[in-house]
Amino acid sequence: MQQTFYSNGKLLITGEYSVLDGAKALALPTKSGQYLHVSPGKNQIISWKSFDADGSVWFEDTILFDDIKHKTSFDASQGIKKTLIEILHQAYLQNNDFLSNSDGYTVTTELTFPRFWGLGTSSTLINNIAQWLKIDAFELLRESFGGSGYDIACAQNDSPILYSLENDKPIIESVSFNPIFANNLYFVYLNQKQNSKEAIAFYYKKRPQMANIIEKIDAITNIIINTKSLLEFSAALNHHEIIMSDVLEMQTVKEAFFSDFTGGIKSLGAWGGDFILAISEENPTPYFQTKGFTIIVPYRDMIK
Repeated sequence: MQQTFYSNGKLLITGEYSVLDGAKALALPTKSGQYLHVSPGKNQIISWKSFDADGSVWFEDTILFDDIKHKTSFDASQGIKKTLIEILHQAYLQNNDFLSNSDGYTVTTELTFPRFWGLGTSSTLINNIAQWLKIDAFELLRESFGGSGYDIACAQNDSPILYSLENDKPIIESVSFNPIFANNLYFVYLNQKQNSKEAIAFYYKKRPQMANIIEKIDAITNIIINTKSLLEFSAALNHHEIIMSDVLEMQTVKEAFFSDFTGGIKSLGAWGGDFILAISEENPTPYFQTKGFTIIVPYRDMIK
């Protein structure tokens, strides 16, 4: 008998990087996500196949139960398999019944967003595995990928959330965030996927004393979830960009690529890749297309 599990994708509007140090972040679950289908198998193996949003197979392999139990390492040419075994090994440590009480599994994953978009291919997988094995998804993330866990919270929630860490424990609050100016908000893909692990490591090298910065980010997040003014919304997010530019010692994405854009631009998640939020009184699609960025998604098409 087949079991099916589903998790939402994610976008982080405020609190990138600083959420790791306790800042309150506004995170939005996306309309798209990932399915996990599990059926009985045999021979003490998992037959695994992963489909991208266009129906193409982007990963297919067999994984021995023994490889999971002993966390068998593979070289860089089998990086996806190696990462998957690391996740499944940590899952096994939390619930070893899933191997000891089974003859095998056939597993299929299906993304409903393109894998390269960076909306949570890993976090949705981790949350789906946690649902399947009835284990703690936040612990599974912490012991495998690391990170704040906001993406796991989005995977599990169907509405906008405020997310923070207190003594390394997730604090999740559902919030009403349905801006009246949503038709002026667009998500633009920067044509390159960012590596979250590398981005976090980079931040930890750069970060100063964070208490004052967290207070400022919290104040901005509060403005963002309450304002009914597009101008105030854009100004607050621009202030957020300036603060994090100083912390990271990096140009803002607007300074680097879109200095002639008349609206606002906010980096989302790890700087330098994935999506940005464009804030514009006019449809900015022609502007970004002339710059070579062709994936522009209106807010209401992306967010639950």
